[in-house]
Amino acid sequence: MKLRHIVLSLTAALSTATAMAAPATCTGTAPAGELRATRIAAANTTRSEPGLYEGPVWIKDALYFSDFTFGPGFPSRIMKLDADGKVSVVIDDSGSNGLATDGKGNLIAATHKYKSVSRYTLDGQRSDIVKEYAGQVFNSPNDMALAADGTLYFSDPDFQRTAAPGGQDKTRVYRVATDGKVTVVDDTLRNPNGVSLSPRGDVLYVNGMVGDHGVLRSYAIVNGVPQRGKELVGKLGVPDGMAVDCHGNIYVTEHEDRRLRVFTPAGKEIATIKVDANVTNAAFGGSDGKTLYITGAGALWQVKLNVTGSPY
Repeated sequence: MKLRHIVLSLTAALSTATAMAAPATCTGTAPAGELRATRIAAANTTRSEPGLYEGPVWIKDALYFSDFTFGPGFPSRIMKLDADGKVSVVIDDSGSNGLATDGKGNLIAATHKYKSVSRYTLDGQRSDIVKEYAGQVFNSPNDMALAADGTLYFSDPDFQRTAAPGGQDKTRVYRVATDGKVTVVDDTLRNPNGVSLSPRGDVLYVNGMVGDHGVLRSYAIVNGVPQRGKELVGKLGVPDGMAVDCHGNIYVTEHEDRRLRVFTPAGKEIATIKVDANVTNAAFGGSDGKTLYITGAGALWQVKLNVTGSPY
């Protein structure tokens, strides 16, 4: 993609970005102790092939999420759970993993099919936001966060690297500035995965693997630029996507442990939310923004909380 086109795409994101600043009102309290999420039976997979749901994002009055299988190319589609509990296919061949929104009702998608980060309108029209670094396509973009000023952060592990030819020599976390410049935030995590921003947008959170255990790192953002990462939580299970509530607590999914653990901005564990299958990601939604939706292995769960949070 020519730089001019990248800049135009990011300028659009800038003008409509979902603000990650602290909400005008933030009431209620974060969860404490042990909770269990309820499976949404209507959303159980209808596919015969094994796969995962990923990238939940709440837009207006519905939840959108990716549904992909482990077959050749990791075929993926974007699904919708509406307010009445009905599940439908929105985009049949999205090639997507993690999802976000640009604040105008469009989806921002980590697309392993295209080895890029894409924008989708809800009628299925796709455009690239960013598709390469140092002259090469990415491995398999996985998760992302969009700052209030339009800056994009995303992880690029190698989980779906074989979906299309080419890729990078390392797994990394990237920053895409509003002028289209792509820089590396961190290249020391093996398969970086979940990416989130604090409510004020002044801290970037990324999880991934170091050796045989997962970690959660925090990166203070100074003048719009992430600083060197610090280990906030160590010895996680295999970490996956994350959500953040309006108080700044971080909800980290641990894929094979079938749970989310909730940590304060200082890294103190305050709650555990359990599910009944492998888990991938989480997002806040519902009519009052206080329902936590959780995606996993062919399943979708919900748990009613007393706090609002990020819609992806």
